[in-house]
Amino acid sequence: MLVTVLVMISFLVSSLYFYVEAVKNAMGKKRWLVGGMLMGPMLIPMFSISKKVHHRKTVGFNSCYLQS
Repeated sequence: MLVTVLVMISFLVSSLYFYVEAVKNAMGKKRWLVGGMLMGPMLIPMFSISKKVHHRKTVGFNSCYLQS
């Protein structure tokens, strides 16, 4: 019983995390919120790859990006 509650809480917290990060990075909010609810923390690698791809599409592939 306790394990089930902890898993549900981790899925809820991860969905809120993905929602906030998607808003910060101008990505699809609802898609990452629902993905976080369904897959939980297992979605982290896919989110980080998608964030990098989205950034590359926005900035461009042949441009210089300086990070401070």
